[in-house]
Amino acid sequence: MSQKSPRNTGVLGIGESAQIGEPRPSTLAAGKIELGLARKLLEQLGCDDVGLVLWDDQRISLGTKNPAITVHLRERGCLYRLLANPDLHFGDDYTVGRIAVEGSLVDLLVRVGRIKRNGTGSGPLQTVYARWMNRPRPNSLKGSQENIHHHYDIGNAFYRLWLDERMVYTCAYFPTPETGLEAAQVAKFDHVCRKLRLRPGETVVEAGCGWGALAFHMAEHYGVKVRAYNISREQIAYARERIRAAGLEDRVEYVQDDYRNIEGTYDVFVSVGMLEHVGTKQYPELGSIIDRVLKPQGRGLIHSIGRNRAIPFNAWTERRIFPGAYPPTLAECNRIFEDSDLSVLDVENLRLHYAKTLEHWLERYEANVDTVREMFDELFVRAWRLYLSGSVAAFLAGNLQLFQIAFARGDNNDIPWTREHIYLSEQGIGDR
Repeated sequence: MSQKSPRNTGVLGIGESAQIGEPRPSTLAAGKIELGLARKLLEQLGCDDVGLVLWDDQRISLGTKNPAITVHLRERGCLYRLLANPDLHFGDDYTVGRIAVEGSLVDLLVRVGRIKRNGTGSGPLQTVYARWMNRPRPNSLKGSQENIHHHYDIGNAFYRLWLDERMVYTCAYFPTPETGLEAAQVAKFDHVCRKLRLRPGETVVEAGCGWGALAFHMAEHYGVKVRAYNISREQIAYARERIRAAGLEDRVEYVQDDYRNIEGTYDVFVSVGMLEHVGTKQYPELGSIIDRVLKPQGRGLIHSIGRNRAIPFNAWTERRIFPGAYPPTLAECNRIFEDSDLSVLDVENLRLHYAKTLEHWLERYEANVDTVREMFDELFVRAWRLYLSGSVAAFLAGNLQLFQIAFARGDNNDIPWTREHIYLSEQGIGDR
């Protein structure tokens, strides 16, 4: 990709005229009404260790004079935008420097997330306005291609800076909190493969394969043949190059196409980190596709970010970073299985594993932030810092979950009697 291109701000969707660190001057000091509104914002947070500094340098806090976190509103318009639609406007104003945060950005966003999870902090007019403004983009065939291109095709070099060596962009699995990121991603692959009870010679179809690491791992260590689908051209090109270098082209085929165009029949269906991009309207169709491609004794697994309650995704993240994204509830996930008579066998929630994964990513991102700035610009640096920090916070606060759902056909009696196969590393299958 071309680095430092003039389209970087446009990729975020904020507007080509946005300038970092150049707030429009506010000629009037904050009046009594604005001071009252600012105090109301702090009261909604419900904690006394967060303070505000307004555009005229007035400081507001509810408790200590030296709060752990201080939020600077550098324009008076920031206050009104936060009151109208904080989910969208905090991100935009932070990205362009109209909002600055002293202290831990993650800790601030955890506090905000807990308020949202408890259902407080929004009035009825604010809620109606936010729902109107925060509508997600569609996931039609064309819409999905545009959405995926927006996020994944900004350059493999960027993701290589802060992902693990296999370029895995999904939740890792940490057998212990001390496990490193590389080892935890391999542990995730084995965790998935054991849940699927892969046997040498079986066929697997993967919907949404990322940079191809899971398909590679299944073929290399479990002796299966994999056809992996993805519509990101950057990711498919990387996956094909890696599989050729390893001499495993006879075991793995990477297909640049939408999951709706999967062909053939398979012993196993697996999807790790794609369901968030599908959209609930497409869930019955996804279920019918799984039903069409699975053999009579087939089984599968879907790994997805989710929620406890059906509410829209964070508006800023959906609009600027992850267009078309929607984390489903378990009840919404069941729409995939019910019409096609697929039985859910096991559900596991790895929420804290994703928080730890993201902490690793954020640490690596910050260690390479100068390179990111050279590739893009300061707007991009701040936007992705906010995205990664906000994601850590969402999992820590319980706003987001991470579901792994194992399933099989409803009449398939070749299913595990216990969960022992998931947690024992030696199963007599593959070479791991």
